[in-house]
Amino acid sequence: MKLKPVGSNQTEVERAGGVTVLYSYSTPVAAFVPGKGGLCSTKKYSPTTSRHIGAAVRRWGCSRTDVDQSVVDRYAE
Repeated sequence: MKLKPVGSNQTEVERAGGVTVLYSYSTPVAAFVPGKGGLCSTKKYSPTTSRHIGAAVRRWGCSRTDVDQSVVDRYAE
């Protein structure tokens, strides 16, 4: 596991299998899964967290796929 601060109150954690999870503050809000692209929680977040998600999707170079928060949480475990 590799921890990478990417901005104020945003951190990415690289996990096994090439999965990267974005944390906004201390909440996992998006994941990049090789072969599945960018998976983002459909939960309504603050404008700041929404910007964090948008920036991560651009950084990862993938399209956004909205999923239930439980999916992102599973990748964060």
